[in-house]
Amino acid sequence: MWPVRRPSPHPNQSGPPFNALAARRLRAALNMGPEHVAHGMRVSYGLPYVTPDLVIAWERGVASPRDPELTALAGVLWCSPGDLIGRPQTLREHRIARSLAPEDVARAVGVALPAYLRMEETDDWRGTDRQSAALADVLGLDLPDFVTVTGREEKLADLLTSAVTTRWQGYVRPVAKVAPLDRRVLENVLQVLHQDYQGHMTATLSWGGGRGDSHEAGRDFLDRIVEHFWAAVEKHP
Repeated sequence: MWPVRRPSPHPNQSGPPFNALAARRLRAALNMGPEHVAHGMRVSYGLPYVTPDLVIAWERGVASPRDPELTALAGVLWCSPGDLIGRPQTLREHRIARSLAPEDVARAVGVALPAYLRMEETDDWRGTDRQSAALADVLGLDLPDFVTVTGREEKLADLLTSAVTTRWQGYVRPVAKVAPLDRRVLENVLQVLHQDYQGHMTATLSWGGGRGDSHEAGRDFLDRIVEHFWAAVEKHP
């Protein structure tokens, strides 16, 4: 079975993956000031425009370093680029977190570099099943990350929404095609999600909350359906 990790509470949070707090803590642990970091990036990595003010902007989350800057910053702070980013969401972010060059990933999965770069830039993975398995291996992706990186999360959300609002039994196979899990696990998880959703829709009405309140609770559940799905998978024995 694929490894499954519980997703973050805000899986759709936008913005760059740079972890400003980690950068600030790493610098402080080395007893370095922003001016020392900027100097190291200028002298050792050939980035003459990096100033202490820019380093401070990164640490405050006002700006985020680009790829070459992130690599240089990690070098000055004696860490890996992955230590300076939050939970990766995109194909590019996962690659950076692993400190891999595009050429490394393209070669490992058996895709021409220009084709890989296009897929990375558009967030549209089009690899075969074999290439997808190689991608998951080289980037260390668990199943939730694999589904997200390969652009299947929206499809999964649509299928799960239909499963919990209608008859879940008819969606075991379609969901398995998007998230390849054991059929028994999927059957149990879909049944639990269906029961949870129906409970949200009926509980408020039972307590006299009115149809509007029950619909709001149901919409909130559906908005987070993918998060609920992975959490239920993780809890499954």
